[in-house]
Amino acid sequence: MMGAVIGDIAGSVYERHNIKTKDFPFWREDCRFTDDTVMTCAVFEAFRKYHEGGRVGDLRDHLVREMKTFGRLYPDRGYGAGFKIWLASPESEPYGSFGNGSAMRVSAVTAFAADLEEAQRFAAVSASVTHNHPEGIKGAVAVATAVFLAEEGKSREDIRTALSEFYSLDFTLDEIRDRYTFDVTCQGSVPQAVEAFLEGRDFEDVIRNAVSIGGDSDTIAAMAGSIGEAFFGIPEDMEKKAYSYLDNRLAGILRKRRKYKCQRR
Repeated sequence: MMGAVIGDIAGSVYERHNIKTKDFPFWREDCRFTDDTVMTCAVFEAFRKYHEGGRVGDLRDHLVREMKTFGRLYPDRGYGAGFKIWLASPESEPYGSFGNGSAMRVSAVTAFAADLEEAQRFAAVSASVTHNHPEGIKGAVAVATAVFLAEEGKSREDIRTALSEFYSLDFTLDEIRDRYTFDVTCQGSVPQAVEAFLEGRDFEDVIRNAVSIGGDSDTIAAMAGSIGEAFFGIPEDMEKKAYSYLDNRLAGILRKRRKYKCQRR
């Protein structure tokens, strides 16, 4: 979950000003957290309250409540047009999106899953409250699958094999970097985020890979970072720096996440 936040913050300044290189300032003063961080925290809070409440009631109700609450607390964080309308509406029906918003916010769900099947089910539910298009759900399930497998200590090749069931990964970042453009669909950004992780040497390199291809930089880096954290861990100094970009509410939620980090072990 912190990996998604760091990717979001580091990538925030490059979303509309793409930089096609891995050699860039990682922590700029004008970096900020965006909707990726806000909704990741909202999803975590929904699952936490559902879990601590004995899993009573409809998980979707928890998700809608927390996402709308957090969206209204942080109204100017770069939400997509459809999601903005959903946030403001008194209704809570999904709107058929296949944007990558479903996949950027999903990393928290694995903390509450006993096995891969449950992680995938939770991911699908977390997506479907807004992004109920099959591609929107698939993107979230794919990222959650990678995060869960990495948390379980699976190898990079195991993760590649599993994710190849969702997307074709027959490319390298060097092959696509020059021609890759802004694409907020799951199918146009989740595979790239996965490849950024697969080619990474360590957590920071994963984020640099993700930002270097351009496009929707903060979200690609958030998705890649969520997998990178699960696989590599995060250096303590980098995590400490990330907290300096957050307010007390979001920082507190991320600290709560530690409680659930190893509950399956």
